Amino acid sequence: MPSDNTPQGWADMYDAFQAEAMATRLRIPMIYGVDAVHGHNNVKGATIFPHNIGLGATRDPELVRRIGETVAIEVTATGLDWDFAPCLCVARDIRWGRTYESFGEDPELASAMTTIVTGLQGEKLGGPNSVLATAKHYVGDGGTNGGKDQGDAQLSEEELRKVHLPPFQAAVKAGVGSVMISFSSFNGVKLHGHRQLITDVLKGELGFTGFVVSDWNAIDQIDGVRDVFTPEEVSAAVNAGIDMVMVPERWREFISVLRDEVNAGRVPLDRIDDANRRILAKKFELGMFEHPMADRSQFDKVGAPAHRELARQAVRQSQVLLKNDGGVLPLKKDSRIFVAGRNADDIGNQSGGWTLTWQGQSGPITDGTTILQGIRDAVGTSGKVTFSADGTGVPADTDVAVAVIGETPTPSTRATAPTA
Repeated sequence: MPSDNTPQGWADMYDAFQAEAMATRLRIPMIYGVDAVHGHNNVKGATIFPHNIGLGATRDPELVRRIGETVAIEVTATGLDWDFAPCLCVARDIRWGRTYESFGEDPELASAMTTIVTGLQGEKLGGPNSVLATAKHYVGDGGTNGGKDQGDAQLSEEELRKVHLPPFQAAVKAGVGSVMISFSSFNGVKLHGHRQLITDVLKGELGFTGFVVSDWNAIDQIDGVRDVFTPEEVSAAVNAGIDMVMVPERWREFISVLRDEVNAGRVPLDRIDDANRRILAKKFELGMFEHPMADRSQFDKVGAPAHRELARQAVRQSQVLLKNDGGVLPLKKDSRIFVAGRNADDIGNQSGGWTLTWQGQSGPITDGTTILQGIRDAVGTSGKVTFSADGTGVPADTDVAVAVIGETPTPSTRATAPTA
């Protein structure tokens, strides 16, 4: 993120990069991707929406479409073009730490929620608030053995097609512009080198015409040894069908190795041409050649009141009532309520991973209402609210207790969303 983490700061950073691109011989604009996975969540003051696991619980594809549309408005308001979302993994093991990025364990549900693609991109790319969407992570990362992140999905092809492929098929049907490959493996073969699944199935069978992007430095894992881009890894990834390779820190090394592989005939030039056509086509469809610089007319749309109201609606609809024995709910405003748990008053923990930073963090990192504050606001002067971070000191006159249970944020090793 820019040092000035404001809409203008993001636009200034983007325009500085774009000015360099436009000063080159071919004047090809660069496309800038951002992980806006539950709102434009890297930007201070942006609207934060529930993570996908909460949106899946709403069972409301139209709401999810509207959220995608809203996220696109805030992303384009900061000048950016491309969103690394939605995550369409089908989580099959609760031990997987990225379960919160999944709409759920049901492939039909995840497929239904691909309405977010239309929300982000619009009915067609190139509208005033159109952002290129990314279906990720292709394919099967929600089905790895033991729920291990970046693990091995040891599945039959039949199960892969039945459970994990349908959401990507739905995203392609919705016109998704890019697909990101998973760090994980399928029966021992790293997805980043899996030509059958990328070229034959995704591009051939499903008819995907956009471009395929790698995950962060993921081609470096193809041979199981990190920190060196071997010629074999580079050629395997590109020949498998990856069109854009995400190597943010070692791009010079990657370009050099790829050029050598092309010159040696191990990567056909028509594969390079195909990758370039796919990427350039999306840049043209987005209108980037006509308007390469940031649109600075919508800074006020970031965190706009209407967007926050939509987020509140999503939060309401995402709540799941397991049981209500004895008619405890709804709580009465004149109740004496004891609220327990440090997560009750921690907006950072409630927001989870991918909030301001990749990891997320505890504390007042963004604007919002904590569960404790929400209860206090609802009760007002009619009742009494007592809070204890460690759950001790319950007043004798307490009518009802609300325990808020959760974890500190993390993007991969365990789940993050607090529960009231």
